[in-house]
Amino acid sequence: MTLSELLKDVKVKKMSGGGGMKISGVAYDSRKVKQGYVFVCITGYATDGHKFARSAVENGAVAVVAEHDLPTVDVPCVVVENTRRAMAHIAATYYDYPFKKFNLIGITGTNGKTTSTYLIKAILEHMGKKVGLIGTNQNMIGDMVIPTSRTTPDSLELMQLFDEIAKHNVDYVVMEVSSHALALDRVTSCEFNVGAFTNITQDHLDFHKTMEEYLAAKSILFNICKNGVINADDSGSKLLLEKETCDSIITYGIDSDCDLKASNIELRSDGVKFDLSFNGETHRVDLPIPGRFSVYNAMTAIGCCLADGISLKDAVDGIHTAHGVKGRIEIVKTPGTDYTVIIDYAHTPDGLLNVISAIRGFAKGRVVTLFGCGGDRDASKRPKMGKIAAELSDFCIVTSDNPRTEDPEKIVQQVVEGVKQTDCDYVVITNRFEAIEYALDHAQKDDIILLAGKGHETYQILGTETIKFDEREIVTKLLGV
Repeated sequence: MTLSELLKDVKVKKMSGGGGMKISGVAYDSRKVKQGYVFVCITGYATDGHKFARSAVENGAVAVVAEHDLPTVDVPCVVVENTRRAMAHIAATYYDYPFKKFNLIGITGTNGKTTSTYLIKAILEHMGKKVGLIGTNQNMIGDMVIPTSRTTPDSLELMQLFDEIAKHNVDYVVMEVSSHALALDRVTSCEFNVGAFTNITQDHLDFHKTMEEYLAAKSILFNICKNGVINADDSGSKLLLEKETCDSIITYGIDSDCDLKASNIELRSDGVKFDLSFNGETHRVDLPIPGRFSVYNAMTAIGCCLADGISLKDAVDGIHTAHGVKGRIEIVKTPGTDYTVIIDYAHTPDGLLNVISAIRGFAKGRVVTLFGCGGDRDASKRPKMGKIAAELSDFCIVTSDNPRTEDPEKIVQQVVEGVKQTDCDYVVITNRFEAIEYALDHAQKDDIILLAGKGHETYQILGTETIKFDEREIVTKLLGV
């Protein structure tokens, strides 16, 4: 492939030099450049890729894509308005549009993305389809697991992943689409057959700054998908419905006038049951994942399948084969004890409210919530999370999550500001291991101990160091089982 062919979907402002040379690869990390590569200069949070253009050329780059002229580089320089957007189109062209080789379904929203993708996967596999999955927990091709480091990879890695998945002849790929991915053009070149919106609550304001910007990022998905599925009960749905350019839209909810509607909801300790109606047809859904939010996750998944032409009956039959997801109301085995330990990824105010509310629905004893807040992230949600946890719990243990480069003690005190607005008893133990040890040592009969925030994560980020921290292993070790 020549440089000119590679740039056919890119809006080029100007280019120095010709475009006839053969291209053997694409990179945005100068250390990964090999002979014959195109180097794309990306401006990141910590550094500017334009500074490494010369290094990339020394490593073999035969052309550079940048947002301004680079007079010190002696290879063709392609100047574009936005290199992130350009890289998305370059990557798609280089890998021959792999997303066109399967049906692509994308889920965006603050909460519920991971569970919804797994539920869709279960439905499709029940129908005999081969499914790839890209998300927070892991990437998968059928039953084969591929580790992941973030919800949505950068556009180049995403196309590489799509290309690899396509080689396995999958019928569908179901993926979580984060607001960062949408705002940073990681999925700009993708063509989604179905895009879905779960909900929007406060999160990522360190990046988006305002809720309006956050929702605007979510809305981008509904300009690059053929069919949309939107939670009509969520306040963000109004703007999304105004901005969408889809061929068709399915709305779902419990309280709203919508296309796909849940009623006669039965909440139990082992799951949920409800009637689901669409186009005059009604079926009873039985999902072994507790909590009212599980009803919404099920509707997201079934709505996506309906949008892809699957019947309501087949979708409901398929979802009955689904099980829980790692790190989402996950019960940890604690043999020989008379209390229950649950791990959940809840790390936003709404996520914490949802999971504790679900647990309150079946708890026989105290609800003890152990939680913290991440560092180098939106600090305004910390007291809010503290207040929510304390209002809904019988006892709180405030500790660290991933403090990153912030002072853990400072983060904890900001959380405690919210806890103090209630009359809930609490204790502060900043070291998360010691906090879990305290929770187990002080557990009472029929307690439910919620370890919130880490979920599927098996690590903790302290400063710039990532240490192993698997709460399942820690509970097992502390109990000596």
